[in-house]
Amino acid sequence: MSWYRNTVWFVKGLREYTRGGYESASKHFNPADVEVDVAGRSFLVTGANSGIGKATAKEIARRGGTVHLVCRNKERAEVAKEEIVTETGNQNIFLHIVDISNPKEIWKFAEKFQNEHKLNVLINNAGCMVNNRELTEDGLEKNFATNTLGTYIMTTALMPLLEKAADARVITVSSGGMLVQKLNIADLQSGHGPFDGTMVYAQNKRQQVVLTEQWAKAHRNIHFSVMHPGWADTPAVRSSMPDFYERMKNSLRTEAQGADTVLWLAVSAEATKLPSGLFFQDRQPVPTHLPLAYTHSPPEDEEKLMELLEEFSQKFKSVSPG
Repeated sequence: MSWYRNTVWFVKGLREYTRGGYESASKHFNPADVEVDVAGRSFLVTGANSGIGKATAKEIARRGGTVHLVCRNKERAEVAKEEIVTETGNQNIFLHIVDISNPKEIWKFAEKFQNEHKLNVLINNAGCMVNNRELTEDGLEKNFATNTLGTYIMTTALMPLLEKAADARVITVSSGGMLVQKLNIADLQSGHGPFDGTMVYAQNKRQQVVLTEQWAKAHRNIHFSVMHPGWADTPAVRSSMPDFYERMKNSLRTEAQGADTVLWLAVSAEATKLPSGLFFQDRQPVPTHLPLAYTHSPPEDEEKLMELLEEFSQKFKSVSPG
């Protein structure tokens, strides 16, 4: 059935995920939803030095929010911070250098952050698509370490801070590519069979959808959401999917268009009127499975994913410095 899923997803993408799809959907947006003042609220954005993360951080900064940029590369992050401060006039922009593929670094960062800051909204945007199987220094497959385990640890480590906050939210930037994948908990690190970076990424993005649904059930005081930004022209797409980029570059969304729903989920009052745990595209909840795609998983597999990630998480917490 994979050929069916891939074909249906691509056809859907051509219709909805491109710039034309955004322009069509945005005719129904209410601009007032995001014309809000968020001064006094604290936002943390991972992967914030480029692409959708930077576009989101900039728009939050324009609205007066305190923004914490969590980035891996110090030089690029400093350039992004300066750009955001200059363009928005907002001085409450803070920079934290953290490699989201390194669990020990995330734990160390989260412990320090909780002692020094408050947090209202966490935006899990950092991600990667490594097309050949690479291991981190901890022996973790890099896509899994960044997209799934990194997202899991960052969120769970900051959960106590979020639980204390007013109108707390967690938004995770996923991908419509997850629609072609059924949750696979038997091979989380893609060590069996041929390695296809695009499909590994899609599997990680399916895992993020499951994480969001599970967190929403367990933490009623926090509003969780996961979203697909559409096909946007970002540095990550250019470097990780050069063939796709060349074929689609004239139809791709801008970074700001890709970030629009992230911003809406982060700042609008309308977003939290909808149930926690949903998957969004262009400010609307959308299904997490294609028709007839057979990508549904039994509840025990979804619960097992959470157990396995918690085991990984605690293993690295026990050796974290500090």
